[in-house]
Amino acid sequence: MKQDNRAVTGRNVGDHLANERTFLAWIRTSIGIMGFGFVVVKFSLFIKQIGAALGTKPNMPSHGYSEVIGILLVALGGLMIIFSYLRYNNTKKQLDNGDYFHATSFVKITAVFIFISSILLLMYLIKTT
Repeated sequence: MKQDNRAVTGRNVGDHLANERTFLAWIRTSIGIMGFGFVVVKFSLFIKQIGAALGTKPNMPSHGYSEVIGILLVALGGLMIIFSYLRYNNTKKQLDNGDYFHATSFVKITAVFIFISSILLLMYLIKTT
């Protein structure tokens, strides 16, 4: 595998550093989303275990929306990592060639998926309370 370790010229060093900061911000966001998905799944399991230990049936639906939502959040976080790397790499190539073109499709798609996830979580919370 070929390594691209060319020196970056002084006029676009800041652009490359900004690209790396943006990539790391997307990575932090995806880790946060995956962590939240993990908590959603494990909290559901915790409630079920507490109910079993106390001999009571917890007031939760049996179809397990929280597991599905949690798994989808973890998957969304994983996809964000892949897409953020692809965007980082594409931006790096554009900066190297001096023909950067700003694209917002990744941001729009991510916002839509997170909004849909929040709606699903709200519906679940309203249904279980």
